[in-house]
Amino acid sequence: MMTSARVGKTQVINNLIGYHIHQDPAPILMVLPTTAAAEEWSKEELAPMLRDSPALRRKVAAVRSRDSANTILHKQFPGGKLFIVGANAPSGLRAKTVRVVCCDEVDGYPHSAGNEGDPVSLAIKRATTMWNRKIVLASTPTIRGASRIEEAYNESDRRRFWVPCPHCGEAQTLKWAQVRWQAGDTTTAAYHCEACGAAWDDGVRWRAIETAEANGGGWRGEGIFAGVAGFHLSELYSSWRRLSETAREFADVQSNPERLKTWVNTALGETWQERGDAPDWERLLERAEDYPENWAPADALAVTGGVDVQGARVELYLWAWGRGMTSRLVGREVFDGDPSQPEVWQALRERLDKPVHREGGGSLRVLRCGVDTGYNTAAVYAQLRRLHDPRILPLKGADRMGATVPITGPTSVDVTERGAKVRGGLKLWTLSASQLKGELYRRLWLSRSDEGFPPGWVHLPKWAPVEALKQLVAEQLVTVKDKHGRHRQEWRPLRERNEALDCAVYARAALWIAGADRHGDLFWQTLEAEHEAVELATRPTKIPNTPVIDAEKPIERRESWLNGRSNRWAR
Repeated sequence: MMTSARVGKTQVINNLIGYHIHQDPAPILMVLPTTAAAEEWSKEELAPMLRDSPALRRKVAAVRSRDSANTILHKQFPGGKLFIVGANAPSGLRAKTVRVVCCDEVDGYPHSAGNEGDPVSLAIKRATTMWNRKIVLASTPTIRGASRIEEAYNESDRRRFWVPCPHCGEAQTLKWAQVRWQAGDTTTAAYHCEACGAAWDDGVRWRAIETAEANGGGWRGEGIFAGVAGFHLSELYSSWRRLSETAREFADVQSNPERLKTWVNTALGETWQERGDAPDWERLLERAEDYPENWAPADALAVTGGVDVQGARVELYLWAWGRGMTSRLVGREVFDGDPSQPEVWQALRERLDKPVHREGGGSLRVLRCGVDTGYNTAAVYAQLRRLHDPRILPLKGADRMGATVPITGPTSVDVTERGAKVRGGLKLWTLSASQLKGELYRRLWLSRSDEGFPPGWVHLPKWAPVEALKQLVAEQLVTVKDKHGRHRQEWRPLRERNEALDCAVYARAALWIAGADRHGDLFWQTLEAEHEAVELATRPTKIPNTPVIDAEKPIERRESWLNGRSNRWAR
């Protein structure tokens, strides 16, 4: 079942399990993405069903602390057992023989269950010896080419639900392209028949779906049935959602590629196609703008950096950020020397201390700077410990195309001999570079309209070397087969050097860690307020109801939730 959210796919699994407990006892395996999710499903989905269904209440005893047969993750009933496990726990997928395997939200499973391989394959193997086994996979999809549920659906007979038009009788699957509304007014959203163009309001749509099978519609497979039935449903079929609600959500996410991606997955039940083809570097050169280095416009509110470590140099790229994730390359510097020596890193810190001049007055200081620790790791760790600068963040890349968040952590790198964390020690962040590269490429492909630059536009300067522009688009997203025959997506190099691309990703990761994604508009509002306070404090004349600021007064060091270092803007 490849579906949107909120269409009842988990309830289908719940009813299947209830049927087998009551009518056809069998050993059952229920797999959720994590052990925590498994416990949550057991408490919030399974327990109420067992409690409120008289037929099931008599079959499964209540959970008791001294009853090993019935716990949160293990239920026993006459003729069978129910094992509830997390896909991240390989022990839960071993040494069990079951007849029914239910895997919910499979696109949220880790790439491997520990070191034992794909958790879906491990779960299915538990039923190999059963001639009458039943396997159920369900999920909202994620990224095309890396989605487990998409791969399983494509190997099935690919059934979709056909709905006859109440006006002309033409059967059709409900498509988002047929939902239309008046400009600026999503409350007028209605579905329009592909054949006759008649508008269906929510009441008409719901009745048409309910009576579809009686009128010649229903489930139809696009492929040949070979033992595997596949079902697809979008939010357009849901009786719990009005089209105006779906249309309003769509309108709200248009300027945010990450939110649009989530909407496509959870509202349409479709995979997201990453824009992984690299724009031509000549296109970037043609659109380069004439602005000076170390300068940012008035709408820029934060500066972050990305550092790439090479054998005989360290490269720094500085990016200024504004609302809507609009970005601007404002600085680039190469520090030649051995990265294991302190002189290189001292020069880097001195560069980070230099403010970026802001149009209209004032300046921006570097909020965060992400540093790659994948090369010469021990030496980089040693130098970052010596600097002890909370702005500078150690980063480690991970191959996690389907990760739910682009960055996780931090985790302690410094521990004692007994494994205890060292207070104030180095903290490491793990990032899914694939997601951030995809986001950057989507923004590089944005088109400028008559109204100006769209939100998320990437501004590039004429002073940037041509080599830097080439490096910014130095990789391509391709779909490959792994050793198990599964399709997956990965980034492949188009040219030898890619430092500019890596540094752009690290700078974006630094902004994420600073809280731009987590706090949303509050993040930008706080920065705006701080900049306004600085402007007031540096004006030469007294403003009514504002105390006179002594320019010679030492700068106070106040802690801000936006940064891990002292806020040097405050006087």
